[in-house]
Amino acid sequence: MKLIKLTAISAAVLASSAALAAQPVIVVDDAEVYEAQPVAIAYQAQPVAVAYNADAGVIRNTAGAVVGGTKTFFQTALHPAAISAEVGTLGYGANLGWALNDKTELQAGWAGGDVADLFGGDFDANDVNYDVDTDFSNPYLGVQVRPMANWFTMGAGIIVPDNDIDVRANAEGEGFYKIDGKKFYTGAAVDKRGDEDFGAENVGNLEGTIEHRNKLAPYATLGFRPNITNNFGLFGEVGAAYMGKVNATVKYTGEEGNAVVANEAARKAEKDLEDKSWLEWMPIVKVGATYRF
Repeated sequence: MKLIKLTAISAAVLASSAALAAQPVIVVDDAEVYEAQPVAIAYQAQPVAVAYNADAGVIRNTAGAVVGGTKTFFQTALHPAAISAEVGTLGYGANLGWALNDKTELQAGWAGGDVADLFGGDFDANDVNYDVDTDFSNPYLGVQVRPMANWFTMGAGIIVPDNDIDVRANAEGEGFYKIDGKKFYTGAAVDKRGDEDFGAENVGNLEGTIEHRNKLAPYATLGFRPNITNNFGLFGEVGAAYMGKVNATVKYTGEEGNAVVANEAARKAEKDLEDKSWLEWMPIVKVGATYRF
């Protein structure tokens, strides 16, 4: 019986509360009668607007997408803003780009391969000419900035160089290398030396490798990135990477020859290669095409 009464009382209280919520309340205050209306609080959540300048070449605003939610963030991370193909002094390669805002893009890429022919396939160190074979591998991470929100770009970043450079000295004249003012003959050419070269010995062929000492190489570039269509564009960049000084290893090859003199020639050639300044600052010249999503 008590349970029935409690249930009835609870139902009555709930019904009264519902009625009060549905009807206005009459309030008497100093003989003035007015209705107190229930307070309604309403708002509408506005979506976050992400605005950017498409003419600046930025198609995807990753920073704004992150604000839009986790789902959008992962979609953006899996679908980069742009993909580019490039060719230049660092090799043949490609990079992915993510726009941080209208003027800034993060890039991750790789360039490499045999690029010796791109700069002629040979070079001079002191008085000796060397043929070059290369196998470059240059992964990099960098930032591209459009300071004036137009085609002009400035880039900077870090390269992780792993470049194999093989060299072979080219004999000149009657078959000799002139190293540090002294002639070192190769093979049968030793018999053709003149009186002024008396005492010169056969040193065979001089071959070696060059390796940069820096494991991380900072770089900087200037360039342009015009848009051809809404999705397609071209670019060109010039700059330099500080690869650091090089370690050179040179040896003589051939079955015959004076080993003492040949080693002397090899050591002198190593010094000339390590003093080669342009190997310390690797020039960056590249062109390419970009597709933006």
